[in-house]
Amino acid sequence: MKILSRRSFKNGGREGAGVVTTKHTLRTSSWTADVETMETAIGRLTADRPIANDCQVVFFEIAGDDQLHVNVTHQHPALAVRGWAGPARVPDGFVHNRRFGNTTPSQMMRHIRDMILAPTTDAH
Repeated sequence: MKILSRRSFKNGGREGAGVVTTKHTLRTSSWTADVETMETAIGRLTADRPIANDCQVVFFEIAGDDQLHVNVTHQHPALAVRGWAGPARVPDGFVHNRRFGNTTPSQMMRHIRDMILAPTTDAH
């Protein structure tokens, strides 16, 4: 697991700024380069934006399926984002899921960014 962002108040973040972590369990090397690119992009994304809702992004493959699966789990419920299934209640929070096939890393990252930054449901 990689902890990609936690900005302290003294370093320009806000007090209690959340953390974003990533994890991957890839069965093949098909998505390795893309996942590494997206993990770097997630780190850059969250470096300048305080995250109010702790979040874990998990990249994985399923046997017999050549798509990349992505789970984004927030500590608190987040608003639904178009294209993402969920939320489902899990022990670590609230998970949304999406699959990607023939999609560029930059397109995937846009969708993942939208889910990471989704406002909490209590914000509205």
